[in-house]
Amino acid sequence: MAKILLVEDEPQMQRGVKDNLEFEGYEVDVANDGKAGLKKLLDNSYDLVLLDVMLPQMSGFDVCKKVREKSITTPIIMLTAKGEEIDKVLGLELGADDYITKPFGLRELLARVKAVLRRSEGATGGSAQKMVLGSLEIDFATYNASRSGESVQMTPKEFEILKFLWQQRNKAVSRDQLLTNVWGYDESISTRTVDNFILKLRQKIEDDPAHPKHIITLHGLGYKLIP
Repeated sequence: MAKILLVEDEPQMQRGVKDNLEFEGYEVDVANDGKAGLKKLLDNSYDLVLLDVMLPQMSGFDVCKKVREKSITTPIIMLTAKGEEIDKVLGLELGADDYITKPFGLRELLARVKAVLRRSEGATGGSAQKMVLGSLEIDFATYNASRSGESVQMTPKEFEILKFLWQQRNKAVSRDQLLTNVWGYDESISTRTVDNFILKLRQKIEDDPAHPKHIITLHGLGYKLIP
């Protein structure tokens, strides 16, 4: 069964989430603040992280950012008491895989955990393909990207977006399709989230991001990946 790290400073919340996840058969490790959570992530291997945003010592956003800077691709679900779109978008852009807003029910939490673990298992399965765009090579099985032998740093979400576009290459893909298939839910997050990720991806994969040749904007429709 999957091993989960819970980074949460509220004792009641920590105990309740831990007990319920263990009841479902998951192995659960805990940390009480951001710095402790970051250290555990750097020193241990987990299948999933439940990361509170408002933490002592270091915020969940900062933990997520530092983890992704270290090229650690462990799936992260952000726990936030804030419902504003900017907080959700910021977490996703920093490399989080999903978010859940407090207060949340047990069924919702378990559904999110299972969905993210399922997507993560699929992303590392043997059926993953490799993508070549000019001098850029991407291995979706190992989440590695390189250009002319030099490593290219990408977040897990960027890999997933590229993988979906690659699977639909030469076809029009709407922003809603990307949100549904990459993030795995139909919540009303602004499609600006997708646009922001596409802009960042172009900076990494296009020779001239201002005049892209591979990820093309289809005005009024979405995007198209052209090999």
